[in-house]
Amino acid sequence: MSLSLPADPPGARSLTDVVGEMTAALDGRSTWFPPATSAVVFVIDGLGARNLAARSGHARFLAQAGGRRAVCRTVFPSTTASALTSLLTGASVGTHGIVGYRARVPATDEVVNQLRGWDAGHLPPGWQRATPSSAGERPFFAVSKSEYAGTGFTAATLGGAEFHGEDDLTQRVRAAAALASRVPGSLTYLYAPELDAIGHRRGWESDEWVAALERVDAAARDLEAAATRGVGIVVTADHGMVDVPRHRHVLLTEGGLTDGVRHIGGEPRMLHLYASDTEADAVLTRWRHAEAHRSWVLSRDEAIEAGLFGDVADDVRARIGDVLVAARAGIAYYDDREADKGAQRMIGQHGSLTDEERVVPLLGLGAFARS
Repeated sequence: MSLSLPADPPGARSLTDVVGEMTAALDGRSTWFPPATSAVVFVIDGLGARNLAARSGHARFLAQAGGRRAVCRTVFPSTTASALTSLLTGASVGTHGIVGYRARVPATDEVVNQLRGWDAGHLPPGWQRATPSSAGERPFFAVSKSEYAGTGFTAATLGGAEFHGEDDLTQRVRAAAALASRVPGSLTYLYAPELDAIGHRRGWESDEWVAALERVDAAARDLEAAATRGVGIVVTADHGMVDVPRHRHVLLTEGGLTDGVRHIGGEPRMLHLYASDTEADAVLTRWRHAEAHRSWVLSRDEAIEAGLFGDVADDVRARIGDVLVAARAGIAYYDDREADKGAQRMIGQHGSLTDEERVVPLLGLGAFARS
């Protein structure tokens, strides 16, 4: 059957290539960016290009930094664990193996959180299969919130990067600018999770989100001002966000949608459905009949053939659900059998294939301005 999946425009830039192009710019070899003496990639978690455009009056510095090609495509699923891993390794989701927010570990048949499962020992050594960019000879710094120092996800994605923990965003920006200015030839990863956290709690259309956007806009302006001449800066994001009010939730206990499903992974706008033995075809048929009018419903093989995960390694295939359900409409799926209903209080959502979730800013500042 025809899947009618959204197609990337010809020549679309990919988040996966950003760090590689920035590193190449330090040697004057980038096809995207002018030469630079050092570089900073500033990741504003949860800032989609559509979100920024809709609230550009509250982020005038970032809005004015953009040009016609000032966007790129994040990965699928459009979620932090997958996207940051691709950004920081330069590998496709199907290569590094972090296939979503929650995914099945075939060896244990357990569905594990891909951001926090490392520290509980639920993810085996080598689960993240690609080499972090920090494994090279170039000086690599990470400036993020202190709570992320020493976590399993940090180790898996940043490898041997020199970590600097700063809880205040202003101090984080100053630290990143100082490192880039002081160490020629270095690459610095600067991470701001604040906007995403507020978006999940209050929604990106809330006053609180707008206030947080104004703060990250000021932070980007201060970063460029504090960095010395020759430092190239890229401002980007891991995903965008859509607001899903509670009345748009789809509860999986309704209509027999959990029949034949052994485990549910992913997240509310992009489900991995792991079927019970011999039930995969029946699950796919049932979900297509019920949900194809508002979601893309694909088998694992169809998703891989369509290239949604990039090249998929043999030992990554079983991590992907037998059936994938990616929301096309403004809905979110919840397994109402779960005792903890806290997740259902989230308003801002992401994970699917829509432009709102997958198109993110790619803004050049400093030596990379208007690139």
